[in-house]
Amino acid sequence: MRFSPDEMIFWQEGFFKLNATIMFTWGVMLVLVVGSRLITRKLSTDLKRSRWQNLLEIIITTIEKQIEEIGLRHPKKYLSFLGTLFLFVATANLFTVIPGYEAPTGSLSTTAALALCVFIAVPYFGIEEQGVRGYLKSYVIPTVIMLPFNIISEFSRTLALAVRLFGNMMSGAMIVAILLIITPFIFPIIMTALGLLIGMVQAYIFTILAAVYIAAATHVRKLKPDLDARH
Repeated sequence: MRFSPDEMIFWQEGFFKLNATIMFTWGVMLVLVVGSRLITRKLSTDLKRSRWQNLLEIIITTIEKQIEEIGLRHPKKYLSFLGTLFLFVATANLFTVIPGYEAPTGSLSTTAALALCVFIAVPYFGIEEQGVRGYLKSYVIPTVIMLPFNIISEFSRTLALAVRLFGNMMSGAMIVAILLIITPFIFPIIMTALGLLIGMVQAYIFTILAAVYIAAATHVRKLKPDLDARH
């Protein structure tokens, strides 16, 4: 049993390796790009719309409402980033029904890359909302003593985000694999469905946590300027 798709090597030349993580990651991205192009090529602004467009608008509206409920006032601004995170993680795990495919989210390198995207997005949206000065001031609230702790928290939560997704995906895959070994002819469809469910739940949790971190950067750190304005 492989614990990570990194162990599946397709090509190697000295230090350079082309493993399943790289191949399947780029494959998922290609599917998302081509799929988004095909889905949005015939969108209509008229009252008469196709069923697929109505379904797509329902999904987008649902995601926007979820983002807004978390605390982000302008959900459309964050839709492209958070929606892409969710779609990548969800699609990467939905493809596990394909024989020979292994979800790249089962590799720590992939989850670390996703967490790094969140790590960069948090200050980006925070600075865009508050400005550089306002965002940096948040690190010394309520006192300068909090500066090192706030900096450590930025890195620690990024690490925790990567390890959480990696650990949950790997443990879920191992549970499904073990159950399939024990009962190979009885519950294969149920076990596969369980693996898909775990993947979708983790995609949702990862996206929600990313939205919460961004909300903290764009809203909580706005409290001090508001208080100063009142005085």
